[in-house]
Parts: sequence; structure tokens; C-alpha cells
Amino acid sequence: MTKDPVSAYACAQSARHAAICERLAGEISATLPKASVKIWHAMPVWFIGENPVVGYKASAKHVNLLFWNGQSFKEEGLQAAGKFRAAQTQFTDVAQIEPARLRRWLKQAGTDIWDFRGIVKSRSSA
Repeated sequence: MTKDPVSAYACAQSARHAAICERLAGEISATLPKASVKIWHAMPVWFIGENPVVGYKASAKHVNLLFWNGQSFKEEGLQAAGKFRAAQTQFTDVAQIEPARLRRWLKQAGTDIWDFRGIVKSRSSA
């Protein structure tokens, strides 16, 4: 049986990072059931419509959880990332994931959706 791409991504990580990826994928899918998921820019990313809202990427040191609209959240624990309004946090152990906090972030990601593709288009045509 072939694994789905998100499960395959987790299986390709170290045991510690795979546990983090599996926990994040479960929480994201449960909290954003209408979002679609695919591997985008070599990482699992959940989309609402055509807009990316949340994803994660494993590195040698940690798993980075990224919210494309995260700087608009009124929550502690996220740091600004990238050129747009993204914010992120990092995990080195599955025990660091606080389910209640993660679900609050995910609910905001699912309701405060930015037209990411429109932002990119307007910047490239400027």
C-alpha cells in the first residue's frame, strides 16, 4: 500500500521529528477538515481555496511550523518569518506541542485567510 505524501514525508524524518510531523498533521487535519493538503515547496502545506494557511518543514535541528497569516494572530509564541506576514514556531520534541494553543492558531489560520497568490502577483508586477 502506498502512503499518502504527508505520511511519507513524516516517515522520511528522524524518529523524533516524525513524531512531531505526525502530531502536527493530525491536529491540522482535525482542526481544518475542509483544507486540502499537498507537498508544496518540499513540505506539507494545507490550503483553503488556493491560499496556503499552514505547513511544516523538518530540518536537522527542529520542525518549523509556519502560518502564512500568522503575524495577524493576537497570540504569543509565534515569530515573524519571511517577506510577507508569516509567523512560525519550532519544535524539537513532540512534548513541546501544546494542543490548545496549536488549535487556537489553526482556527485563526482557517478564518483569517490572506490572498497569498494575489499578494505575490501584485509584488511581481510592481
